[in-house]
Amino acid sequence: MEYLVWLGYVASIIIAISMLMSSLLKLRAINLFGAISFATYGYMIGALPVGILNSFIVCIDIFYLSKMLFKKEYFKVLYVRANNYYLISFLEYYQKDINKFYPGFTYKPEVNTVSFFILRNMHVAGIFLAHEIDKDKLMIGLDYAIPDYRDFKLGKYVYKNLSLFKERGINELQALPKSQKQKKYLQKMGFVEVNLKDTKVMIKTLI
Repeated sequence: MEYLVWLGYVASIIIAISMLMSSLLKLRAINLFGAISFATYGYMIGALPVGILNSFIVCIDIFYLSKMLFKKEYFKVLYVRANNYYLISFLEYYQKDINKFYPGFTYKPEVNTVSFFILRNMHVAGIFLAHEIDKDKLMIGLDYAIPDYRDFKLGKYVYKNLSLFKERGINELQALPKSQKQKKYLQKMGFVEVNLKDTKVMIKTLI
């Protein structure tokens, strides 16, 4: 039947899209839907090997998704100096990917006030850079997670762990979104868009 042919096409497209994901979480999630579609397609056309194989893939995807979503993870920040060699090398290595979210980003060590790596299970998963614009305010220059850890957990850890900033006397975080992706991310982290001197700024008040 024609709709079965289309189901096969859709399942194939979903599987192909999943292979393009740099995030393992997204890859597994999208691949799960593709495998479910393919399994359904296989059973409906009487191709048991196709149905059974993809049912097995569904179980594997569910298993690994459960581990990713529910396992207890360890987060820690590692403060570094603005001219730290590893920090500069890290930024150079991920420059192309960083520019997708922060077009035209250029690191200026002399301006940077706060810099730390975010460790996830003791692996370097992201970096946070900011500079003071007032005694109790920070302007975020870069908040970046490497592709393998781009599931919002780093952001939630940083922006809910208020002691990271409060112990420095910081009561407000500001950011100037360089892309729509960054703006949506900041909104999920609790930032609100405000007009300051005819400039749209994302602000998060630390209470």
